[in-house]
Amino acid sequence: MVQMGDKSCSGPPEDFGCCSFEAVVNIDDRGQMVLPKDLRERAGIQPGDKLVLVSCVKDDKVCCITMLRADDMQDVVKSMIGPMMKGVVE
Repeated sequence: MVQMGDKSCSGPPEDFGCCSFEAVVNIDDRGQMVLPKDLRERAGIQPGDKLVLVSCVKDDKVCCITMLRADDMQDVVKSMIGPMMKGVVE
C-alpha cells in the first residue's frame, strides 16, 4: 500500500482512483532497477524503505507485479489473521 502524501492506497481500487502509467524502467544485468525520483518522492519512498513484491499468476505465468510497503503489510496481515486468531487464543 504505497502512500501518496498522507493517503494510503489500501482498500478497493475505487477508493484510490484509476491506475496510471508511471514510467518505463530498465532491468540491468544484475536484475536491479531504479524507480524514478519523482515517483519515489510522490510515494514517500526513502532510502532503506522495504517494499514487498506481490505477483499475480495467470496460465502459469506472472502477469502482474505490485510493490507494497512492508510496514503496511503488517496491518493487512493483522486484519486478515487477527480475527481468526482471536477465537483460537481466547
